[in-house]
Amino acid sequence: MTASKPTELTSRNGLPAQMDRLPIGRLHRKVVIAVGLGLFFDMYEVFLSGSMGAALKDFSVSGLQLKLLLASAFVGMFFGAAFLGSLADRFGRRKAFLFNLLWYSAWSLIGAFSPNVWFLVIARFMAGIGVGAEYPVADAYLSDTMPKDKRGRMASWAYTCSYVAIPVVGFMALWLNQSRPMDISGWRWLMAFGALGALVVLFLRRGLPESPRWLLTKGRSKEAQTALEAFAAGSGVEVTQICDDPSPTNTQTKSSLEILRKAPYNKRLAMLAIFHVFQTFGYYGFGTLAALVLVARGYSVTSSLLFVALSFLGYPIGSLLSTPLIIRFERKYLLMGSLIALAASGLAFATSTAPLAIIAFGFITTLISNIFSNVYHIYQAEIFPTAVRATAVGWTYSLSRLSSGALPFILLPILDAFGALPMFSMVGGALLIICITIGLLGPKTTRRSVDDINPA
Repeated sequence: MTASKPTELTSRNGLPAQMDRLPIGRLHRKVVIAVGLGLFFDMYEVFLSGSMGAALKDFSVSGLQLKLLLASAFVGMFFGAAFLGSLADRFGRRKAFLFNLLWYSAWSLIGAFSPNVWFLVIARFMAGIGVGAEYPVADAYLSDTMPKDKRGRMASWAYTCSYVAIPVVGFMALWLNQSRPMDISGWRWLMAFGALGALVVLFLRRGLPESPRWLLTKGRSKEAQTALEAFAAGSGVEVTQICDDPSPTNTQTKSSLEILRKAPYNKRLAMLAIFHVFQTFGYYGFGTLAALVLVARGYSVTSSLLFVALSFLGYPIGSLLSTPLIIRFERKYLLMGSLIALAASGLAFATSTAPLAIIAFGFITTLISNIFSNVYHIYQAEIFPTAVRATAVGWTYSLSRLSSGALPFILLPILDAFGALPMFSMVGGALLIICITIGLLGPKTTRRSVDDINPA
């Protein structure tokens, strides 16, 4: 009996194998920069909520209005991640990128001219829809295009670009809240900056190629070959001809639901659903509520914003530190370890009373947060096939946006009634649930091809 001929997806000259063998080149770096700058505005929008909530004075926001203002962008992100994320599997990563940023930019600029708090809540919701799908699409695109042994490192660089937004928001909110350029409120300047900056990134992304892996799943072999050659040219190497068969792959002929309800993807989907419901308690719970926690403890708005802005420096630094860790350690276990460390540092922040200790533990918390965040963004995209990658990540990631929108209604009443320690104790319990879930259901992925991780 003769050995069967390798399929196009598994043979040495198949597109995935050739993509995994490419050295990092000019086009890979362009992808990282363009994706990272786009994600900058996702993070910018997320952490704008906390800074605006502490500094917004124009409309005398309080009570229910404050909770709705904090929640509105996250609810919009839920719809964006759940529905726009799946468009990247249907119409392509590149088109999804361009549409998301254009939508966000338009509504962020409209929000800067809000005449009242209710208009602002609606504008924040609409802007959230645009950026909600940024991370699911970006995670899928980076997993599609980066070689297997460089995937973690290159993705972490893209995420590091995005996290620069967090201290930028913190220090801009602090400065604009005090200076009011042209006698215009600082929060209006913050929203206008987000809109105009996103337009710049939109033009940068126009030159990105479509994902070769995605094109192949659609049966568009000639376009996949062209995209593969573009990446190879940027790396200074040559590639061979891939399959000329224009028919879609077997995975693509099935519906997303049909693929995701079967093993092993049903368990992975359940794991990520639980993960995203609870991970926001640790990550966004600190980032969006830290300033309000300090105000509730008696610090002035200016002092609280200063403490938080200094703490936010840990986000880009933690992202940089994640790069060697992601390369060296198995991502599943690194994710679990960072969760335990994040819970401990958050509790230390909650019990600190001296200003230096508050800043120090706030900095440590944000630093660990982005080691955790980088690992899980890479991890969640690795554990699903190309044909449903953005859909699976978008569906589950949308739950994190919904739970983020619910956080003010859950954590603020606990903060008001019992204080910071009980609030952060609840956060620690949520992180422990995630750690156990990953330990039981999560596969190992480090230095493995996405095609090996995801059997047909």
